[in-house]
Amino acid sequence: RENLTEPDIGVPSRTERKALEKAKILEREGERKLFRLVGRVLKKPEAERSEEEAAVLLLHRETVEELCKRQVRRNVLKRKQEELYDDADELKRKVKQLAVAIEQAKHLVVYTGAGISTAASIPDYRGPNGVWTQLQKGRTISLSDLSKAEPTLTHICIRMLHKEKLVKHVVSQNCDGLHLRSGLPRHALSELHGNMFIEVCTSCSPVSEYVRLFDVTERTSLHRHGTGRRCSHCSGELKDTIVHFGERGTLEQPLNWKGAAEAAEMADVILCLGSSLKVLKKYACLWCMNRPASKRPKLYIVNLQWTPKDDLAVLKIHGKCDDVMSLLMKELSVQIPVYDRAEDPIFSLATSLLLEEANSHTREVIAPHDGQEVCLPGSGEQAEEATAVQGGWFGRGYGKGRKKKKKAA
Repeated sequence: RENLTEPDIGVPSRTERKALEKAKILEREGERKLFRLVGRVLKKPEAERSEEEAAVLLLHRETVEELCKRQVRRNVLKRKQEELYDDADELKRKVKQLAVAIEQAKHLVVYTGAGISTAASIPDYRGPNGVWTQLQKGRTISLSDLSKAEPTLTHICIRMLHKEKLVKHVVSQNCDGLHLRSGLPRHALSELHGNMFIEVCTSCSPVSEYVRLFDVTERTSLHRHGTGRRCSHCSGELKDTIVHFGERGTLEQPLNWKGAAEAAEMADVILCLGSSLKVLKKYACLWCMNRPASKRPKLYIVNLQWTPKDDLAVLKIHGKCDDVMSLLMKELSVQIPVYDRAEDPIFSLATSLLLEEANSHTREVIAPHDGQEVCLPGSGEQAEEATAVQGGWFGRGYGKGRKKKKKAA
């Protein structure tokens, strides 16, 4: 009979395992010291290096090559993050080219990102002062209530181009609700990452929707979408519509993935405004990549920074969205109306809070005119006291990325 107490052959003892782990730690520490040493030498001009330092570089050629590769990658990344501007003449020439493409397009679809809302004092994500950029530098971000933002000139221009039947559909990554507030019809809009003014009851069939005059995401975050309010039909928990990083959106509205996919399938021209496209590029159905290159929609991009789709674009315009759209509307002879808050569609779409929900939020409520109070439960002292926004949708997801980086380190 086999002796059950006999130790397994080839399995290291606890002491051996600890010794092995210690050896690995010392080896990594040695590599770090070597990289620091070689890095210091490489920073010096060649003429200022001593004989000993030159010998170090000769002895550790692999480390030198690795550090040089890292520097090249850093330089490439830095160039991609730089904001470039076309000069005035170049900008006009490019906008004329874009205007011709829009007039000739049979089915133009517009993809929008955070860059079209920066003029409304909503920061973007990857720009020099963007949310991700600031957090990567270890800086804190202070955010005011985004309900105060109003549709920008670009939002109004897009709505007018749709009204003139030049734009067929708009696909947006933004959660700020400004496309809806500009007057763009909902059937022509896909808000892929949700809308901060909309909460829904998924217990109802079909899903019940509640448009509010305030940001409903105060208590929500990644995988936690309950807003603290209840459905007036079935008393089910209401949830926000935001799709955070790491989540998959399943709601029909306001995401409208069906409309986005159908529009992309029919598109002959795609205009990208103010988006880095680092997220949108992952949605294969938006780019018709299953077709030969010659049969895909023609791509036009307006963005200050590099995007991963630049090489596929017919035209890349380096300019601020409002500046480009202003010139474009002149070329197309389309008037740009001024945004009138009193006519904002959100007031006709909004659902009042129940009396028992009067204190369910502290966010500022949108009013038809400055200084005018809205007769909706939930506004009042609490809303006035709320200045800095903690929680909610804006800037969410970055922490997840940082945890992964720390784990990898």
